[in-house]
Amino acid sequence: MTAKKIQHPVWSVIRSYGIITIALFANALAWTAFLLPSEIVGGGITGLSALIYYATDIPVAIPFFIMNVILLAVGIKSLGLGFGIKTIYGAVVLSIFFGILQPLITVPIVDDRFMSAILGGILGGASVGLVFTQGGSTGGTDIIAMIINKYRNISHGRIILYLDLIIISSSYFLFQSLEVMVYGYVTMAVASYSIDMLLMGHRRSVQLFIFSPKYELIAERIANDIGRGVTLLNGQGWYSKEESAVLVVIVKRHESSMVFRTIKEVDPEAFITVANVMGVYGKGFDPIKY
Repeated sequence: MTAKKIQHPVWSVIRSYGIITIALFANALAWTAFLLPSEIVGGGITGLSALIYYATDIPVAIPFFIMNVILLAVGIKSLGLGFGIKTIYGAVVLSIFFGILQPLITVPIVDDRFMSAILGGILGGASVGLVFTQGGSTGGTDIIAMIINKYRNISHGRIILYLDLIIISSSYFLFQSLEVMVYGYVTMAVASYSIDMLLMGHRRSVQLFIFSPKYELIAERIANDIGRGVTLLNGQGWYSKEESAVLVVIVKRHESSMVFRTIKEVDPEAFITVANVMGVYGKGFDPIKY
């Protein structure tokens, strides 16, 4: 057995901040290359900064930075400094990228407004999702949600959704156009889907409950051939009153076909239930983020 390579803590931190920085650049690019030149308003503090830009021509970086400084100050006072060094880093660096990129990109990369909304949503959502995978945040409405969540029993995601809807809906009063507002909703929906796919798409797992009199052989095959752990639960059939064993197995989605094939080879009559699992943390899966 080869010894597991231990990653140095300093390198781990450098790698994490490197990924966050790249993701923040991609997020700034999504706005400056696709959304802002096409006059599309997305959600969050960036969307609010975009509204200010459309109304006053003040570059997005300035109101974005000012609002985040205020929110960060309130957040530190309310939640303590421990609420997120990476959140502070994300808000500051994203402001810098906005300041650099917006003067350089003055026309849309694509002429079609709908395509700009789709591409901007995909790139913006994926970049935010990438920041989230490193335990970071872009600040803005995330901070508001954390503060409200501390004092009110409202979920983080619901608060952000409400704020995004309010910000995007506000674009109607500026442009007097339902089309602009609809493009904003399209961008928000695509971005949300991109975040979910990046955070959970490659991590999707399935949980199987396996009922079979040949449970010992099935468990042995799954453990040895597939390399996944198996948990044995003792149960009793309600109708028959007979003792029965239940195997619980959690595997990556792409591994489920191997489990089914193994079960079929051992006991084609086995009874199996399958449920999707949004996230699995621990040995053999994803590390717990903190």
